[in-house]
Amino acid sequence: MFDTPMPRSRRTIPVLSVVVLLRDLKERGLVRGQIGTLVEEVDEETALVEFSDDKGRALDVVACKLVELSALKIA
Repeated sequence: MFDTPMPRSRRTIPVLSVVVLLRDLKERGLVRGQIGTLVEEVDEETALVEFSDDKGRALDVVACKLVELSALKIA
């Protein structure tokens, strides 16, 4: 009947949010500061993020821990 409050330790970022990568993922050719779009939540800790080049071409879709990402506010 009542929603259970979400634990404070769980960090959420809505799907289709623009995010910034907080650490290098050298094995995927991605660097800290790279911008992407969160496209799907995998579980409570992981999401799929699509990273693109300057022309909007997809570079890679990577499973990232939410703690490795920060949502950007677009004004």
